[in-house]
Amino acid sequence: MSQRFARLNSRFPRKRAFITGASSGLGLELAKALAGDGWTLGLFDRNLERLTSVEAALADAGVSLVAYPGDVTQADELTVAVNSFAATHDGLDVMINNAGVASAGSLMDISLEDWRWIIDINVMGVVHGARAAVPHLQRNGRGLLINVASAAAFASAPGMISYNATKAAVLSISETLASELHSAGTQVSVVMPTFFRSALLETLRGSDSARALAHTLMQQSEYSAESAAHDLLTASADGRTYIVLPKAARTMWRMKRWMPMRFLDQVRRMAQR
Repeated sequence: MSQRFARLNSRFPRKRAFITGASSGLGLELAKALAGDGWTLGLFDRNLERLTSVEAALADAGVSLVAYPGDVTQADELTVAVNSFAATHDGLDVMINNAGVASAGSLMDISLEDWRWIIDINVMGVVHGARAAVPHLQRNGRGLLINVASAAAFASAPGMISYNATKAAVLSISETLASELHSAGTQVSVVMPTFFRSALLETLRGSDSARALAHTLMQQSEYSAESAAHDLLTASADGRTYIVLPKAARTMWRMKRWMPMRFLDQVRRMAQR
């Protein structure tokens, strides 16, 4: 068995992790990466067909896991699943709030229905996951909560207003929880990747032109979901609160913090090309 994440394994020798949005994209790569190091997994996803397929493939490979069909917008479903996993395995070490969707369009382009849809999944899904997991993480005295946001949380590119807003909310929630949970020994990390190849665009809501642009940007990316999974697990094991991926994107993060107006001007010019 591999030990690609030796530091994470050392911090959490019981190796118990729960992942939302686990049947495809980044969630699936996170599951495969942890499974390779012998972790016991709780996998949560609303796509029953994909989840069943992933469960069968990993179980056949000897992975210890429990699959939970459910929707992150339903607090009771997610809480029951997390509680069940923690009860079955005498605790929980790592919770990864990964489930998310995308949308594109300006303020007036996006319907109120689509605003509610993306907020329910991207924001409230993280809230529900954190509320379900935090009691178990606190009980351990050294838990890890990982919230997957996006570089959109700070880049605020035009034409992505609802997606930007939800990912900025995940960033703020994570920063707040990092302070609130510090005394309990629970680490909170927020992951902010730029475009990488994943299944995110399958659920994207927006115009045909917005979908085409997003597809082009994703296909042009040389960064993969597998690399993102490896990098975020390594960085979180090192104790980082802010995880901006890939490494080249950290220049954007620093520029936004140090020269915000210049950064926004640059983003605006890029969007106009």
